[in-house]
Amino acid sequence: MKIFQSILGSAVLLCASFIPVSAQWLHFPTPGIPRTPDGKPNLSAPAPKTPDGKPDLSGIWAGADDKYFRDLGTGGVEIPMLPWAEKLYKERKENLQKGHPSERCIGHGVTDYDTQVSLRRFVQTPGIIAILFEGYNHYRQIFLDGRALPKPTQPSYMGYSIGRWDGDTLVVDTSGLNDQGWLDMNGHPQTESTHITERFRRRDFGHIDLQLTYRRPNGVYQALERERTHELCSGRGAD
Repeated sequence: MKIFQSILGSAVLLCASFIPVSAQWLHFPTPGIPRTPDGKPNLSAPAPKTPDGKPDLSGIWAGADDKYFRDLGTGGVEIPMLPWAEKLYKERKENLQKGHPSERCIGHGVTDYDTQVSLRRFVQTPGIIAILFEGYNHYRQIFLDGRALPKPTQPSYMGYSIGRWDGDTLVVDTSGLNDQGWLDMNGHPQTESTHITERFRRRDFGHIDLQLTYRRPNGVYQALERERTHELCSGRGAD
């Protein structure tokens, strides 16, 4: 019995250690948050700027919904595909997403992170933006230093991303992806020729509008566009 109690106590302590670190500062007010007269975060206040005058995307954000996370064709949009891609997509969908990379703890890719609701933190500097995802502890790097996209000699799961400012909109181009990722949970295939363009615009303090465009030079898909909104998470390090 004593041995059992000792094991049980150790298990409780171990589980307690898995509490998200962010919860330790749940009630610590983040400096610089605009407030309404009653003291609540004013999410419709003007979007903040960095010292160099660029829109500041920093903060903890979550998707407003997961409308396209399950399937980019949600809403009845027909997505033209080459026969092999359509066959693979139908097999994955009929098998209830069996074989998704998350089964092997690889996690999500660029597109399904963009379309899901889980938290992500933007860390912005003049030369680079890092996106830290709560799910699977993944991250992305978006380089803003003027470099070009690399030649696809070493495709990777998250690809390679560069960004530029078009007025108040951050335009991000990603290529160099491998064919291990899925574009959504139902299994639209990602290939090494996939090119993703994201347009991030922080329209006010509490919202980022995101336009996604997918292109396949080899004709797997024609250009496909989707629009998303990220919401600032007050109460998770943002209040």
